[in-house]
Amino acid sequence: MDVAIHVPDTIVRRLQEQWGEGFPRHMLESWVLEDYRAGRLTTEEVRQLLGFETRFEVHGFLKAYGVPLYTLEDFEEDIATLQQRLHGSRLPRSMPQQNSLR
Repeated sequence: MDVAIHVPDTIVRRLQEQWGEGFPRHMLESWVLEDYRAGRLTTEEVRQLLGFETRFEVHGFLKAYGVPLYTLEDFEEDIATLQQRLHGSRLPRSMPQQNSLR
């Protein structure tokens, strides 16, 4: 699907002064970045929308704009998963069990 938007000429002229012929690409990248940051797009969707061949190109693009690939929320989810696994499984016999963690 192709999507077209109307941008008033006065705004286009001003933005083209800054972005030149890359103005349409800048608009696309801005939209993709915003939706990725908001969690509405995956890295694979970013790759497809921007025409990158590899996920490493996506990682470089995101890094260039200061977008972390591993967020605080990711870290907190990993910690919660680790805690569930540790508390939900038995320790190997070679490891002594402790009554409490200090």
